[in-house]
Amino acid sequence: MRILAVSDQVSPYYYDYYTPGRLKEFDLILSCGDLPKNYLEFLVTMARCPLLYVPGNHDESYQTAPPEGCVNVDGKLYVHDGLRILGLGGAHRYREGPYLYSERQMAWRVRRAAPQIRRAGGVDLLLTHAPALHLNDMDTMAHRGFQCFRELLERYEPGYFVHGHIHQSYGTNIPRVTDFGNTKVINACGHYAFTI
Repeated sequence: MRILAVSDQVSPYYYDYYTPGRLKEFDLILSCGDLPKNYLEFLVTMARCPLLYVPGNHDESYQTAPPEGCVNVDGKLYVHDGLRILGLGGAHRYREGPYLYSERQMAWRVRRAAPQIRRAGGVDLLLTHAPALHLNDMDTMAHRGFQCFRELLERYEPGYFVHGHIHQSYGTNIPRVTDFGNTKVINACGHYAFTI
């Protein structure tokens, strides 16, 4: 399965300079949040494959006008062609607003998803906006990762953890792909293509 992951920044390659057929190689698109709805709608229309998304910390507009033709998997376990995908959007609460959570609130969301994971027999891919604590995150409250994501990775060992929120432009040593135990961790900021 060929997957395109997108997050945080509109990719000119897939939007401004798009040429017909450029997205035809993909079987699935995953959005990790903080992207305009018209961009997601464009991608799902041109790719002609499902687009699953979780909201980021700047996606307040999704509450009243979600991206059409796309599937919101926030707080849900979604199965696509046998691939079990758990979505958990949002980031650490550093101001008031939707999709911003304390560690305790996000841990509650993870616990709430546990019955879905058990019924599905596990999870293959964790799709989030924020990273896990000390795993591609930063020291500031706005960009700190969640400890409960780390614990989820340790407990269920999904093959992939795809997140956004940490822009490559934030520093010179921002990793794109790392390993955490048996999990391949992908920072999808901008765009990243991979095969499962």
